Amino acid sequence: MDKIKILWVDDEIDLLKPHILFLEKKNYEVTTCNNGRDAVDVFGENNFDIVFLDENMPGMSGLETLSEIKEIKSATPVVMITKSEEEYIMEEAIGSKIADYLIKPVNPNQILLSLKKNLDHSRLISEKTTLDYQKEFRKIAMEMAMVNSFEEWIEIYKKLIFWELELENIEDQSMIEILESQKVEANSQFGKFIERNYEDWFVPKAEKPVLSHNLFRELVVPELKKKERPVLFVVIDNLRYDQWKAFEATVSNHYKLEKEVPYYAILPTATQYARNAIFSGLTPLEMEKQFPQYWKNDVEDGGKNLYEAEFLSAQLKRLGLNIKEDYFKITNLASGKKLAESFKGLKDNDLVTVVYNFVDMLSHAKTEMDVVKELAADDKAYRSLTASWFKNSPLLEIIQQAQKMNFKLILTTDHGTINVKNPSKVIGDKNTSLNLRYKTGRSLTYEDKDVYAVRDPKAIGLPSINMSSSYIFAKNDYFLAYVNNYNHYVSYYRNSYQHGGISLEEMIIPFLVFNPK
Repeated sequence: MDKIKILWVDDEIDLLKPHILFLEKKNYEVTTCNNGRDAVDVFGENNFDIVFLDENMPGMSGLETLSEIKEIKSATPVVMITKSEEEYIMEEAIGSKIADYLIKPVNPNQILLSLKKNLDHSRLISEKTTLDYQKEFRKIAMEMAMVNSFEEWIEIYKKLIFWELELENIEDQSMIEILESQKVEANSQFGKFIERNYEDWFVPKAEKPVLSHNLFRELVVPELKKKERPVLFVVIDNLRYDQWKAFEATVSNHYKLEKEVPYYAILPTATQYARNAIFSGLTPLEMEKQFPQYWKNDVEDGGKNLYEAEFLSAQLKRLGLNIKEDYFKITNLASGKKLAESFKGLKDNDLVTVVYNFVDMLSHAKTEMDVVKELAADDKAYRSLTASWFKNSPLLEIIQQAQKMNFKLILTTDHGTINVKNPSKVIGDKNTSLNLRYKTGRSLTYEDKDVYAVRDPKAIGLPSINMSSSYIFAKNDYFLAYVNNYNHYVSYYRNSYQHGGISLEEMIIPFLVFNPK
């Protein structure tokens, strides 16, 4: 293995001879310079792994040397060493993207730690993460065998996401495969848990999680009643918990997290059911009865989420909240930019609700467009694409505006999504709904083991298209494929992101409350 090459620049380099001998004994190769000008020339002619740079040198200063070194090869890590503890020097050095900052006098072990931190960082983290997950794997497996409550399932899912994000940047592919198999097993157990318990959650006074139709009343209204500051309520459609984690740091630049309450999306985990339920505060069955002019069933023509603003107004009135509020649905870049530009005009509102449709479009585009299939080939890439969108979106501009105007931020979603891998055959008549993760209709024929079947939709708060309608919900990573033209259907939809069924990814979703920084 090649020796690691260090360039050490200090006008008193002779005094550092013991440090250099120490490093050479550890098999590092050290080149020295006693001024910035020579250092820049030597750096340009050689390939160094790291540079140690004195800040206070006569002639060309450390910061000037740093600037020229970064112009030649910006990726080489530079460790600044200085006698000064003045804040402006630290800030300037950090702003110039130094890798580390050491205060003189330095001892050899400090230098060694800095080398390991900057050059062995990814290997050391990879080894430690692998070891830690191996220990945690057994613990999670035992917890999954015992889990018997909706709270425990939230904790298990959060642990799996934590390890998925920890392992995504390590080089040990076998660990990632083990985690994937553990997620599959978790979804298998979770599907059984939902099958056993879901119907009970619709019994009055039952022990149940926060569900879509009571989310606003239970979690948003208490924030409105505090009247500390106006509330920006953002619903990003189709956002999974791991996707939220991918851009959490960006939101944290502007807002401080006050409360995180993952909640359960109702079945079907589809927009017309779950998002309408959030805004109406009603189950789909109640919506159909109380607001027939707004509710459309699966097989009816026309948009299924056209009346969210009306549903929200009716819910606020029913809850006795007489507040100044506005609702916006953002479905394209132009409408997002328009809201960002005009947001200052909403300063007197008590509540501003923004539904942001992008992640859903992304999941549909993955099915239909080859370029998006490449960009979102797996969950890691899908998270990365979501984070990239958010950082460059008008939604971030809106959030920044809200922070400056002292708005509380509430961020949530209507349901998540899952990458479907396995087809499950289904037969239905021409009035059967088209969704790949659930079906409703008469005379459905299906594989029992792959679905949760509900023969009495009323029992789980769902309307029936006709007297003998039932619902089936795909479990795990199955998608429901018609027997006709089966092979084409399967090859087209396999490895696409779908929602409507039962999985940790679709059902356990984020609800977050922030205060402005």
